[in-house]
Amino acid sequence: MTHQLKDGGQVLNVGMLARVEGEGGMHIEIRDRQVVDVKLNIFEPPRFYEGFLRGRKYTEPPDITARICGICPVAYQSASTEAMETICGVTTTPEIQDMRRLLYCGEWIESHSLHVFMLHAPDFLGYESVLEMAKDHPDVVKMALRLKKCGNDLMELVGGRAIHPVNVKVGGFYRMPTVTELERLRPALEQGLEDALAAVALVATFDFPEMEQDYTYVSLRHPDWYPLERGTEVVATSGVRFPVAEIPRHVKEFHVEHSNALHAHFDGAPYFVGPLARYTLNFDQLSDRSKEAALRARLGVQCRNPFKSIIVRTVELAYAFEEALRIIDQWQDGHAPSVPVAPVAGEGVGASEAPRGLIWHRYRIDADGVIEDAQIVPPTSQNQASIEADLRLAAEQWVDLDDHSLTHRCEEAIRNYDPCISCATHFLDLRVTRS
Repeated sequence: MTHQLKDGGQVLNVGMLARVEGEGGMHIEIRDRQVVDVKLNIFEPPRFYEGFLRGRKYTEPPDITARICGICPVAYQSASTEAMETICGVTTTPEIQDMRRLLYCGEWIESHSLHVFMLHAPDFLGYESVLEMAKDHPDVVKMALRLKKCGNDLMELVGGRAIHPVNVKVGGFYRMPTVTELERLRPALEQGLEDALAAVALVATFDFPEMEQDYTYVSLRHPDWYPLERGTEVVATSGVRFPVAEIPRHVKEFHVEHSNALHAHFDGAPYFVGPLARYTLNFDQLSDRSKEAALRARLGVQCRNPFKSIIVRTVELAYAFEEALRIIDQWQDGHAPSVPVAPVAGEGVGASEAPRGLIWHRYRIDADGVIEDAQIVPPTSQNQASIEADLRLAAEQWVDLDDHSLTHRCEEAIRNYDPCISCATHFLDLRVTRS
């Protein structure tokens, strides 16, 4: 709804932004065709997870924090288990690490499939929703459902269920899947890999706005593989690199007046986490097949156009299928599902790469394993300043568009990040003030 203000300004209110998770608002103020103010207002009520983790046992975070998100629960489980195992001085076996990576592949597959086809592709193809898109592109939507089912099936087998897995524990798992169980998934995963590669080629044909930002990209890095469930260090396009344990020294959270969610700075400045950061900082660690698909899609070895994040997600989707098949092919029965983890007083950090970007947890426990302090920093909160920067650039670049078209561009700019504001209702109130 649009109405004129007495001073000649204009306010545009959009009651609902579909295909974005959580409750938030956006305010854009334009004077004399210049954007003077942009705010992403997240008014989702605080959920207090860090508060009610205090006083709980060190074994509980994997089950509690998984409930923060129904789409990326494994990211929370992985970061929390790594933090606790670091505090307690425990190293899990290679087999446990492989199975954690396989579970994470399931999460990447289901999350990227959901975002690429159900939430983001309608923007580029000119549809209000995937339901409308399905009328003209039924084969694409059927492929998307096949892809997502592969991720769900992996999550269910390895994690115990597709949403909020229950098979994860500090030290490993409660049970390991058998070779026979894993082999049953292989035909669908092989088809999924072909579908994912086809998806790379498909989304590369979309019409992308020309928009690049000189972000400081931040991502995990591992010497042997593309980062999913863990990395040995954190790297940035600024040239900074440091061990995961030092993340709290470089990342500082702070309140802003217009948002209930914390913002974060990296070494005192805004930064960007997510697929574009992972890809740019770890292209060399992709498989040969995924690299070839990316280069055929004309991505290059780095990407700084946020609208092209949809291509990067399909490349990561293909890579996740390759990794899942690799792990299944080498799996053998008889491995211990976990290692014992006794509590030790101390503080530690755990990090992983959620589909939306770097997520990290910090815990302090006492000698009995009781949690004294907890800090959970998800990707969307780290990206809020970058989202606002994109909104400002989008509004400046397309300031002459009518309100409806400008709104659509701003919605697209937000969806580039696949933000997970609260994993709850889909609502965003947009206000554009012109004078």
